Amino acid sequence: TLSCLPGARPCIPKDFGHGSPVCVCNATYCDTLDPLVLPAPGSYVKYESSKAGKRLERSEGRFQSSLRTPGSATGGWRCHRGTPRHRGLSRAPPAGLLLTLNISALYQHVKGFGGSLSDAAAMNILKLSQPAQDNLLRSYFSESGIEYNLIRVPMACSDFSVRPYSYDDVPNDYELKHFRLADEDVKMKV
Repeated sequence: TLSCLPGARPCIPKDFGHGSPVCVCNATYCDTLDPLVLPAPGSYVKYESSKAGKRLERSEGRFQSSLRTPGSATGGWRCHRGTPRHRGLSRAPPAGLLLTLNISALYQHVKGFGGSLSDAAAMNILKLSQPAQDNLLRSYFSESGIEYNLIRVPMACSDFSVRPYSYDDVPNDYELKHFRLADEDVKMKV
């Protein structure tokens, strides 16, 4: 099994021959995570997945306080991912990723995290047994899963639809008198 958080149900990997394992989620089993807890101020928690087999592997670190953020007169926080031996924070320049946060500049609020429910995704979910559907949706939306709280539903068809369709194909129908949801929306997504 792949590594997981203590107390969580581990990923049971399955490889479909493409060199990238996926976690088994079926009617009787689905891997879980421990509930997410906000880190203390000045620290971070990182979850990493990789083609090599990491599946939401958890690590922690502390941001390095900086009196000046590059390009700013105010302070900020810096962290970096260095080489495997020197992972975390240090005074030496990082060998990998350098992330600089300017905590005085706020651009937007994050409302949540989620994914897209396309026709293809809905069709595949509906092909599962009811217990498998329940486990899958729990793995996305529950506290023992990844806690999605948003879903994006495409308007009409997309490149993940099995046919082209729209909601109103009548020319010049500006009042949308002929607007209708498609069967894909009514039966699979709404």
